[in-house]
Amino acid sequence: MKRAELEYSLPPELIAQHPAERRDDSRLLVFEKASGEVRHRLFRELPEELSGELVAVNDSRVVPARLRLERPGGGEAEVLLLEPLNGRGEWEGLARPRRRLKPGQRLGPVELLEQLGGGRWRLRLDGEPDGEAPLPPYITEPLDDPERYQTVYAEPEGSAAAPTAGLHFTPELLAKLDIERVTLHVGLDTFRPITADDLADHEIHSERYVVAPKAWKRIHAAKRVLAVGTTTVRVLESLARGAPLAGRTDLFITPGFEFRRTDALLTNFHLPGSTLLALVMAFAGVEETHRLYELAIAERYRFYSFGDAMLVR
Repeated sequence: MKRAELEYSLPPELIAQHPAERRDDSRLLVFEKASGEVRHRLFRELPEELSGELVAVNDSRVVPARLRLERPGGGEAEVLLLEPLNGRGEWEGLARPRRRLKPGQRLGPVELLEQLGGGRWRLRLDGEPDGEAPLPPYITEPLDDPERYQTVYAEPEGSAAAPTAGLHFTPELLAKLDIERVTLHVGLDTFRPITADDLADHEIHSERYVVAPKAWKRIHAAKRVLAVGTTTVRVLESLARGAPLAGRTDLFITPGFEFRRTDALLTNFHLPGSTLLALVMAFAGVEETHRLYELAIAERYRFYSFGDAMLVR
């Protein structure tokens, strides 16, 4: 697949800057693959669109990982924590301004240890992360309530970005569904744009996951499974190929992929040129996805992290 097939034009005003007033007030575009039928619903009507699916969600919680710091002698610096490296306070992270930072430098509670390439650092953090939610750069307005960038079922902390398809659920809506949890700690490489002309030349970095034996037993045995979000899909499809219940996955899903444990996909509308959009195209079809995105734009759906959702069955 060529990167150019992942492109589309989005009016900037359709990039959602704030979540819906109530999580399940967001809109839901429903696509039936077998018939090609499209329906426009509200997210709270999701149970009416399901037919007994077991709903698998990613319960990872976002780390308050954006640290705004001061450089020695003055000036601002910023560190974005990506992933803990050991039990001694070491992390992998991004730091800027890149040209003015050196190994051994101290930025408040952060000590820069080693450059890892690509703007990444091995660093040491005193204490626990105590910064801001790492909102994506296309959200330029402040978030009044940081919990709106967490799912209501988020528990184990470890993600550098929210599994955004789950942001639409409320406790009341969850009570109407049959839910199982998996955990994949989202890294920034999930959202890193594809720069290679051919997707076969793009390297996707691995992310940590864990699934309880009881949860996988139910998911494996279910007649139909709805995966909430692309991160959940990567976990389910990794395990369906014999991966252990805990580890790291670098599964890169592109058109032509054989889905073994995902029968329906619930997802947001993704950035052009992203691995997430490639996964959606693998599930829904390339031309079908382009058609659905054109329709969503025409119908003024809201896009990206705080935007609306799409259900593909």
